[in-house]
Amino acid sequence: MKTIKIILGIISVFVLAFFLTGLIVKETTYTAQVSVNKPISYVFKTFNNSENIKKWIPEVKSFEVVNKNPGKTGSVYKIVIDNNGQEITMTEKVMAYVENEKVTLFFDAEGMLKKDDYTFTEKDGVTTVTLNASCQSDTYLMACVYPLFKGTFQEQDQSYLNNFKAFAEKQ
Repeated sequence: MKTIKIILGIISVFVLAFFLTGLIVKETTYTAQVSVNKPISYVFKTFNNSENIKKWIPEVKSFEVVNKNPGKTGSVYKIVIDNNGQEITMTEKVMAYVENEKVTLFFDAEGMLKKDDYTFTEKDGVTTVTLNASCQSDTYLMACVYPLFKGTFQEQDQSYLNNFKAFAEKQ
């Protein structure tokens, strides 16, 4: 009986810690970075060409323009992703667009709210693309889960940046 109480106590502590995570951690943030051996103007243009996205993010099934604004800020796109056989539809909104400097994108992917802030810098003909990402959820339970997957999110975005580097340098 004493062993059962100890086991239940340990399980209770883990469950409590899990649910407290959603109250304490409101946003999961991380960074990813890649250096591309091309000039900044080329990298920025290639990165922001919507026709190229399928070439460096292989899960993208479709990319559709919902509303395209001059200057790009405020433009909205619908993206369908293949997540291991399950289709996920997300909305992408361009929050900031400063040519050859910065692009900020906001995604709403079925409850996952994500902001990707990309900055572009160049030194000696090599362009560095830095991603500062933040994820939130519109549900409490998922807010408890996201901090546990921070490494997975970061690894996935780093993989996409690496794919972009390979694609951009091949052109």
